[in-house]
Amino acid sequence: MSLLLAPRTRLSVLVVLLVAAGVCVLLYEPQRILSEGWPPGLPVGAAVLLFAAAYGVCTAALVPRPLLNLAAGAVFGTQFGLVAAVGGTVLGGAISFGLGRILGQEALRPFLRGRWLQAADGQLSRHGFRSMLAVRLFPGLPFQVANYCAAVSRCGWGPFLLATAIGVVPNTAAYVIAGASASSPGSPAFLVSFGFIVVSVVGGAVVGWRKRHRLAPPRTEDRVLELAPQHPPVVSAASHGP
Repeated sequence: MSLLLAPRTRLSVLVVLLVAAGVCVLLYEPQRILSEGWPPGLPVGAAVLLFAAAYGVCTAALVPRPLLNLAAGAVFGTQFGLVAAVGGTVLGGAISFGLGRILGQEALRPFLRGRWLQAADGQLSRHGFRSMLAVRLFPGLPFQVANYCAAVSRCGWGPFLLATAIGVVPNTAAYVIAGASASSPGSPAFLVSFGFIVVSVVGGAVVGWRKRHRLAPPRTEDRVLELAPQHPPVVSAASHGP
């Protein structure tokens, strides 16, 4: 029993689950829904729920979210597609966060020794909602990587899920609209959504570049000053005269 509860054993279970989920995605080919559609007679509400559940599982299996968002728009249109995509995103984030927290946190935390990793862990642990909201609003760090980074940190469930639900809406909506209007790439809706995607990617890259100094390693001279021993001032006992 102690072996099954060991951190490295749980991390191995997490890796096996991710590999198995990826193999299932390759075997069952959920992308066939784009060509075959849903079974006839299935209510829209049930179809949206099933798609959101499949979206969440696929996201946890490391399927790229942009493809799933485009599929949501192509299958359901803008309104229902956005509901399905956001719901699936939150579900997939919860699955990844839960797996990472239960199976991988204790095994991976001892490896958080680099300055970059420690800084990221500190931000997520102290400012979970604000940090996750910034990650969701400015794409750059892959969605699944952000989920597992937050799981390894001490970010709480509430801030993580709330920041995910709010932060993914703008970018997800752009992809869903692009998928819904893909049949007419010259339409204003497609052009606006595509332009928003480009601007958000570029904006995320610019913000990350400007904030890189916060995670940059210290300069050599600064490190030497930090490590240099600090001696208390010497007080002379010499007489200054009568």
